[in-house]
Formats: sequence, C-alpha cells, structure tokens
Amino acid sequence: MDADLDPLWQDMDWAIGQMLIMGWDGTEVTPQIRELITDHHLGSILLTAKNLKSAHQTAKLVQELQTIAHNAGHPYPLLIALDQENGGVNSLFDEEHICQFPSSMGQAAAGSPDLSYQLAKATATEVLACGVNLILGPVLDVLTNARYQPLGVRATSDDPQEVSQYGIAAMKGYKDAGVATCGKHFPSYGNLDFLGSSLDIPIITQTLEELALSALVPFRNAIATGKLDAMFVGGCGITNPSMKVAHACLSEQVVDELLREELGFTGVAISECLEMEALRTEMGVRTGTIMAVQAGCDLVLLCRAYDVQLEAISGLKLGLENEVLTKERVYTSLRRVLKMKRGCTDWARALNPPGISLLKQIHPSHLALSMKAYDDSITVMRDHDKLLPLNESMHQEEELLLLTPLVKPLPASAMTKTILEGSPKMRSENPIHDRWIHRERSAIMSGEGVFRELGRSLARARHGKLLHTSYTANGVRPVHESLIQRASTIILLTADANRNLYQAGFTKHVAMMCSLLKASGHKKNLIVVAVSSPYDFAMDKSIGTYICTFDFTETAMSALVRALCGAFAPHGTLPGTLRKAPRKAVQSSAGGKSKTRTQHWLVEPYDVERDTKGLQDLLFAMVRGSAPNHQYLYAFGPQSFSLMSDTMEHEMEEQHFVVRNSSTGALYGFCSTYYLPSTSTGVIGAIFVDPSKRNLSIGYSLHRRAVRNLLQKHSDIKQFQLGCCLPGIFPGIPLDHSDTLSMPSSAITPGSTTSSAAPSAAAASSGLKSWFSTTCGWDLSPSSSSSSSSSTGTRKIYNLLLPSLQTWSSPPDLPNTLQLAGISFDLIHGGGGRSTSTPTQTPTLTAEQESVLSFVSSNSSPEILALYRLALFPSPLSSSSYSSYSSSDSPTTNHINPTTYNNTWIIRAKIQPSQGHEISGEEQVIGTIILSSDLGRDYPSLLSTSTGSNTGEMEFTTTGGIIAPVVSSSLSSSSSFMTGQQQHQQQANLLVLQGLVMLGLRQNKKEKMACCVLSWVSNGNGGGGSSSSGDGGQQQNNSVETLLGMGFEVQQVWEEVVNGVEQFSSLA
Repeated sequence: MDADLDPLWQDMDWAIGQMLIMGWDGTEVTPQIRELITDHHLGSILLTAKNLKSAHQTAKLVQELQTIAHNAGHPYPLLIALDQENGGVNSLFDEEHICQFPSSMGQAAAGSPDLSYQLAKATATEVLACGVNLILGPVLDVLTNARYQPLGVRATSDDPQEVSQYGIAAMKGYKDAGVATCGKHFPSYGNLDFLGSSLDIPIITQTLEELALSALVPFRNAIATGKLDAMFVGGCGITNPSMKVAHACLSEQVVDELLREELGFTGVAISECLEMEALRTEMGVRTGTIMAVQAGCDLVLLCRAYDVQLEAISGLKLGLENEVLTKERVYTSLRRVLKMKRGCTDWARALNPPGISLLKQIHPSHLALSMKAYDDSITVMRDHDKLLPLNESMHQEEELLLLTPLVKPLPASAMTKTILEGSPKMRSENPIHDRWIHRERSAIMSGEGVFRELGRSLARARHGKLLHTSYTANGVRPVHESLIQRASTIILLTADANRNLYQAGFTKHVAMMCSLLKASGHKKNLIVVAVSSPYDFAMDKSIGTYICTFDFTETAMSALVRALCGAFAPHGTLPGTLRKAPRKAVQSSAGGKSKTRTQHWLVEPYDVERDTKGLQDLLFAMVRGSAPNHQYLYAFGPQSFSLMSDTMEHEMEEQHFVVRNSSTGALYGFCSTYYLPSTSTGVIGAIFVDPSKRNLSIGYSLHRRAVRNLLQKHSDIKQFQLGCCLPGIFPGIPLDHSDTLSMPSSAITPGSTTSSAAPSAAAASSGLKSWFSTTCGWDLSPSSSSSSSSSTGTRKIYNLLLPSLQTWSSPPDLPNTLQLAGISFDLIHGGGGRSTSTPTQTPTLTAEQESVLSFVSSNSSPEILALYRLALFPSPLSSSSYSSYSSSDSPTTNHINPTTYNNTWIIRAKIQPSQGHEISGEEQVIGTIILSSDLGRDYPSLLSTSTGSNTGEMEFTTTGGIIAPVVSSSLSSSSSFMTGQQQHQQQANLLVLQGLVMLGLRQNKKEKMACCVLSWVSNGNGGGGSSSSGDGGQQQNNSVETLLGMGFEVQQVWEEVVNGVEQFSSLA
C-alpha cells in the first residue's frame, strides 16, 4: 500500500466500506444502518424524503449518524448526500426553515445565471446547516427530445451551452457554500428511448458523435472548471453502432474511457442505485457491484434494502478473493473518496451542525429570494387576446372557472405533509417512497387537493367568484360543459400533457368549445397554464394565451396567482430552442471503428447445494437453444459434470465455476474443469452460457477464471485441453458435421443429420472457434501428428449412430477375415458405471481387468483410462467377470448369463505374438472397447437418441452404447499375419476396430436395443489411441468411412484442442 494512505486501510473491509453509499427506510437510526456503519465501515449515506420530517429532525439524525461513525473509529466523517434539486424534487421539506426555489428550467427561464448561483448557494447553506455535505447536483442533462422526456423541468433546457452556463453557476454556488457537488446524470438522461428495449430500461440511441455535440457538452464544461467533485453515472442502456451497453454505470467504456479518459474527469464516480429491478434481474446485485467498480465507479449506491446491501458488500469481498478486483483498484477509489471528504467535511463540523439556529437567521432573506426567483421564472409565451392580467379582461362579478388535472402530490410538499399527518393509516412505518407505489389510487385521489389552495388564493386575490373542478382521462363530462357555459374565463392547467395525452385531448376539446361559443356571441376566454413541462402547447398557436410555471409547488402557484392578477408583469422566457439545427457529422476519434469491450463478471466456485437447481434451469435453457444434432443433451443434468468416484481420484481432479445472480440464484454461465496428474494436463470440460445472456463476456470471465485456477493450483501443469471424454458431455468444440469430413458429401449416409439448419450450425461452430481463438487465446492449428493428448493441436471426435440395430447384420466377410488373421475376442465384465455411494474398500480387479487397464494406459489418454476404470468398477450384481468367445460366434450363442449381466462390459481383441514365422508366448491384447448403456450420466448420447414427435417433445428409445475404442499403436509389428509389413499398419488398425465394433453391435442387438451409439471415435483407431503414423487426418477419415460402411451415421462431431501451458502464461 502507498505511503499516502493510513495503515488502517490495509484492512480491506475498511477500504470496501468507503466505496459504498447506502440508505435505509425510516426517520430514525435503525439497527441495520448502525451495523453497516460500525461493522462494515460504511462511509457514505444517502438521505431521501423517507428519512426526513423537518430540518430539526434532519440535523439530529445526521449528528447521530456521525457520532456512530466517530465512535466506531472512522478516520473521516460520513459523506451525507441529498437530492435537493428544487422545483418538484426536494428530499428535505420544512415550511418554517427550508425555502422552496424554482426547478432548473424555471431558474433558466428567469434569465439570470447569477440568480441561479444565489439559489444554489442558498440551498446548499440550508442543507449544510442540517449536516448534509454532498448535494447530488447540478443536473447537467440536455433535453435533446424535450417534449417527451420524463426528466422534464429538472433539466435546464435543450441548449447544451445554456445547460453548461446555468449548471456551472449552480455548481459554484454549492461549492462556495461549502458542500461537495455531483453532476448528473452521465452520459445523459435527456434523450431516452422507452420503446423497443429488451432490457426493460430506457436506452440512449444517439451515436457518440451526436452525444459529443450535445449531451456531453455540459459535462465536459463542468469538468473543465475543476470544481466538480463527483459524477453520478446513470443506469440507462446505450445502443449505437460503436457502443452496446446494458447499464452505463457498469460499463468500462462509459466510465473509465468516456468519462475519465476522453472528458478528463478525476473525481469520484457514483453509480446509479443497483437495486433497480432491471439490474437485479439481469445479473444480480453482487455481480453488478463488482461490474460497477470494474467500470470505474468509486461509490456504489444501494438505496434501501438491507439484505441487498449485505449482498453488495459480500460481492466486493468475493471479488477481491477471486482477484476479479485488485487491492490497487480499491485504493484508487479510496483515494478519490477521501480527497472529496477532506474538501467538504471534518469531525468538528460533522459532529456539530449549526442546525435551526442558523436556519432561523437566514430564512427571511432566503424567503425573499425564493419569491423573486419564482416571479422572475413565470413565463407568458403568448397572450394574443390580451387576457392578462385578469382584472383587465373580466369583471369582478363574472365567474372564473379553474380546470385542473389529477396529479400526485409532490413528495416534499405541504399537501403531502398534511395527508401523512392527517391519516393514521399513513402514519405507519412504511416509507413515503412505498406509499406512493402501493397506494396509487389514494395518491391520485388526493391530487384533487393539490390545486385546491390555488383556487382559494385566486378567488381571494381577485375578490370574485371562482368555480373549480378536476378533469380526468374520461374527457369532457356534462359537469364540465355546464361550468364552461357559466364562466366567462376558463383557466385550464396541464401537467406534462405530452406524456399524459388525455390532458392534451381535454384541452383541445375545451378550446374548441370556447371558440364555438365565442363565435356565437358568448364571452369565453381560455388561458392554458403548463405547470410542469413548458412544451405541452408551446407550438400550438391555437392556444392564444399560454403561461408556464415550471413546477406546481405551493410557492410556484402563489407566483402564478400574482401574475394572473397583475401583481407583477411576467418576463420569464422559455429556455433553449424549440427547433434544432441539423447536426453536423463528425469523424469519431477512433476512426469510426468500434472497439470490443470485455466485462469481467464475478465468477464463483460451483456449490452443489446452492447451485444445483440453477444449473438445471441453465441446462434446460442452453439445450433449448442448441442445434438439432445436439438434442441428446436433454438427457444430462447437474450431476453429469461430477466424477463422484474414488476409483478416479488419482486419474482426475475436478473443480467447477459459475456466474450467478446472487439476488435470484439464477446461473448465467457454467464451466467444468478437470486436472490429469499423470500428464499434468488441465482440462476445460464444458463452458456454456444462458442464451439470453450471451455476448456479455460471461463465457470469457468463466474461461479466464478456470485457466487461472488451474495455473495457480497446479504449478506443474504442462498443457491445457479443450474438451473432455469423461464426462463425455463436450469432447471438444461442437462442429457442424456436414463440414468436418474431408470426403465427398455422398460419403455421409442419407440418414445422417444434414438438415436445413446446417448453414446456421456451421456459422455457429465457426463463431465458437473464432471466439476460443481470438477472445480466449487458444491456438487452433491442426496437430502435426495424430498422437492423442500428448501433442498440441486439434483433432476431431465423432459420435456415430446405428439407427436400426434389430435389422442390422454384420459385414459377411468380416468374421472370416478376423479368424484368418488370428484375432480373438473376449468379454470382461464391468461394474455398471459409477456409484453415487463411496465404497469402503478399494476394489480388487481380476487379472483380465488389470490387463485391460494396462493396455489402455499404454495406448490412450488418462481420460480414457479413467473411463475404463469407471467401467470396470465392480458391481455387487456381478457373479462372473469373464466370458470368452470368437468372432465366429453367432449373436444367439449364450456365453453370458443374462441374470448376471448388468449392462457394462469390456470387449478385448487379442492375438498371439510372433517371432519370425513362429507363434510364441501368451496372447497379447491389441484392442479394447467399452460396451455399455449404464454410462449415460457420463455419455448422455447413450440415453437420448430420439425421434421427432408431433407434440415437439423428446422421445427416447432403448439405446446401446459402444464407447472409446482403443487399438494398439504397434499392431503390425506384433501380429503374426502382418510381420514386416509396416505399410499395412492402418489396415490392421481398421480391421481390429471393425471387429470390436461388430462384437459390440451383436451384443447390443442380443439385448434388444433399438439402436446403438458409438462414442469417441478419433484418429483412425478410435478413442484416443496413439498412432505411429504421421497421417493422422487420413486415418481419422478412413476410420469414419469404414464405420459408415458398417451402417453408422454421423451424429455429432467435436474438435478437441490441446495447447502448451505457455499459451496462457499471461494468466498465471
């Protein structure tokens, strides 16, 4: 750790606590928030309206929080953050001590940046008196599509230079008052698209060039002043030709590159609240927290839920343990946060906020400033008929009609306070935030009272009669028609009519009625007042008198009454521009080319109890999206990846990893790994990702963690292998088999799976190979020889299917050829596959079983050896372990007792060794093959040969299995009939392979199997046997061609890859 940091921060729990900003529900300190501060060293708090009742209560609450932190040994006070934008967005409301000021757009309408500075300084002074030291402001968004954006009057305008001017003025006001500032919402909430998003969150569709010309201008200008302490990074998505981002605050491309590198921001980056539903559902809070820090965020926001906050803390700790996050990355954020704290607080101020005493002193001057600001902000866009002021356009005895929409009361307002204090039901422990969500109807109905005080004030001001009623989406009702007939002047209020279209329709209807009545000689004056967005009727010239107030707080409505009654002449102007000049296209800094970005997800070890259900769901999702010729994967489950046998503990070790949503428990990706001590080989056995989460770097993160774990755990590792024969789920990269055979397409039998999906399957396999090569760093160059796992390179692995076993017959000349060659066969009884229970004693193998393992050990890979050992594991059902018969025996020859057959056998091929022309010595094993239908957990293809059904469901047939043929690598030199004929090595291999397969088919047919799968055929001699021939590719194709000639069809093809450890040395 650098010398500039206190030794306290060597405890990473302390450092992590400073990287989080959290809130809670309630107006008092809860045990949970106390525990977060004391035990988890939480360094920043966000206060919202649900925590605050008054200025006095806020000061006491903040003082208590700081005292808890001080007593817990925090070296710096807590950051206390607050949203206090003014207008309709204030977290702290207190009519007696806290003043209401106009919204950002209202301030800009007043036309004075200096006024904006004064208002910001006044706001900051008031909240600072209550102990707040960080304001989440100013808002720097540009309303590019102003009429339809929910941000509305919270933003200054649609002119980036004007936004910059007023934003910087506000920022200086905050700073001069002594609080820290936080610009928002980077990169922009000013032009969000709420339609067509598969993410269920709004997205930015502008290109980087368009953003640079408009939305990024205020952020760039604010950063350039050097006074911006923090930046709030939004959670919106970004979709354009150069950037595909699901959540901006989780993207390194947005935070580290765009914000820091391109705009030069060096302050604290604060993430959007990670409790938002879209993010929790997509990836989980734990992973989201890691991603936010990886992206460059220094403070991660979690607003309220205690369990979610603990989840985020555990995520950061796990990220450090897994080295997804580094200590230096944490210390980088820590330095930024501590620098901001030193600039805005110290213990003397934090423990003794001025509170009410200061607020009482400054309140009169601030109240006068508030009234001036609101009066200056009132904007009359049109008054064609000279209806203002009212005392000049109507007589006192004439009736005035006020039509108002039903709107929700502002959370921080006198109306809300009255509702909460007046209703015992509302004075529950539920936070205000929840009440508006879960009491929608009550909230709307209370909206009738929002404008009631406006009506009363207007009646008092003009000393005349006023009629007041509300309108809804039901349109113009008889009561409205009756009141319009009576009144001479109608004042109609709208609140975001472009997003509440019923208001626009109602207003147009009333305007039409007034026009018709006026044409018939009646006096019907119409004044439309936009009390939120000024763009409701800004362009509609049919509305002759149009006024904008920019919010509907009580203070704004009081200013409206004064303007209507002539107390002052409104001189506010609509900020920004209504029409936009065409944007000029500019060249991107990257030459117009987009960069590929890699996101590091949190990868955790697979936990059987925790993750089994999630893995099962992931497998179903993955299989549904797989190619038709891989539908056999329906047959495997979470247990298929576990070895679970003491017989294999010396041959293979296993460890698996997942990317999971810690909030929902869902798995987004899975990777199985194995280690073969005998050859020092690390194996990636399977790696797959939920189809809905692909192209998000989940697979890359799994692969990276798997390789790093193997490198760190096994210092003697020499090579890596992609694909595994045990378990035989993914022997390699899945390929489209129609393109894998170096032979004419006619060589594939008609029954082979070559559907119309082949082109897409080929494209998918090509994409997978490219991904492993370019993204993960695998060398996919072909092998220089055909030897199995000991050489680097690639080789193809085949699964073959004989679909109609009961009508199959062996090649007529094959038995005689085998007999003439002196090759005999016998059956070695196996154990029926692995047991889920652990044996209490190491099994004792017979001499015949030992001979099989000795042969396979010398002629194949450690995986195949482990598979044979699994097949030979003794079963309590077996009463005999050995039967012998020759290749001329018919399928009906009863050398096997059906009552003791338990579906797993080894077929051995043997021959007498020769010296010259003499036969000498004991018979020598020259080939083996596993005959089984009990290894389905390790080889799902043995369970799942299916035929299509009308219902679309899988139909499973009884399937026999022949697995992993192994043929001697020195066959020609040991055979009596091929002595001295090295050139016939390949033919000898093929003959033995045919004999082994033929005997396996006969036995499966005898057992009434409907079809038979031959798994793990490779390199001319089957399952990983090493061959002395240098023409491995030709041998492989000859093997497949020979087996196709026996009636088999190609079912699946994979490409196994082996690379030296140096290929991944950078991940060590």
